[in-house]
Amino acid sequence: MTRRGLVLGAGGVLGAAWTIGALAAVQEEYGWDPRDAEVLIGTSAGSVLASFLGCGVGVEQLLNHQRGIQSPGDPEIHFDPDRDSGGALPPRPKLRIGSPRGVLSSALRPWKVTPMGALSAVLPQGRGSLAPLGQLVEAVRPDGGWADHPQTWVVAMDYDSGRRVAFGRERAPKAELRDAVMASCAIPGWYTPVTIGGRRYVDGGACSPTSLDLVTRLELDEVVVLSPMTSLQYDRPAQVAARLERRFRRLSTKRVIGEVKAVHRDVRDPATTRVETACEQGRERRLAAPRRPRDAQDRPTIRGQPPGANGQVVERPRRGVQSGSMISS
Repeated sequence: MTRRGLVLGAGGVLGAAWTIGALAAVQEEYGWDPRDAEVLIGTSAGSVLASFLGCGVGVEQLLNHQRGIQSPGDPEIHFDPDRDSGGALPPRPKLRIGSPRGVLSSALRPWKVTPMGALSAVLPQGRGSLAPLGQLVEAVRPDGGWADHPQTWVVAMDYDSGRRVAFGRERAPKAELRDAVMASCAIPGWYTPVTIGGRRYVDGGACSPTSLDLVTRLELDEVVVLSPMTSLQYDRPAQVAARLERRFRRLSTKRVIGEVKAVHRDVRDPATTRVETACEQGRERRLAAPRRPRDAQDRPTIRGQPPGANGQVVERPRRGVQSGSMISS
């Protein structure tokens, strides 16, 4: 039986909607229920969906919620993304550095803190509330505690050290699922950091868009990565804000590609591990698979899959990597 891992990346409200569509395409293409993944790793908006899957909510139920449909057996979810995510603009932040200790940690150990992690510490502390998001998680875990799936990992960043923390993982700090998801979604400068066990945590996307590298040494056969913040093809917008967004997206893509390489390098048996990525607005491109030896037909493969309306996949084998692209009609 194929042992698959599922990694759901950051991307905000829009990215979450895209990820739900991508999950539906994955389920249809593979004939595989994402809830059966060996490990569920979620970052920021991806942590919300990972926690839902970990609590037994299926892809069809997620789709129903997106469509505004309430079917028998679906959890009662009262969450308006436009209203409950805080609106288009954040409230005015506190007029001081968000984490002086985080600034100090970045200065003393810059090699252990990502650039986004260092920037997060400098930004003023946000005032936005994530209480509606906590209530969203409570709708599927009303009794508190953690998800039913024991390998549900929710990624956040320790605000004062810049250290990445995967709640739910062995040796990670104990946390309620509600609090862990809120911490993973606490965008620095926008939302108030979430305190768990006496320490403050913010959005895990400050460390990585996906934290894909956490799957190393899990002896998985395949890893499916859905990353709305990653692109393999870019346009050239005239607006300054749009150009800055594309630059940020390039940096996110570079980080994810580096994590793909790390997984290939560190897996115990790289000849039997495959990483498949789905990225927003991109066409398939060779990412990071090692060159395929002529005598090894089952080496690891990476598949870049841009989104499409109907979720069809077209195979285009290349030397050293199997690539695919989703097409829309």
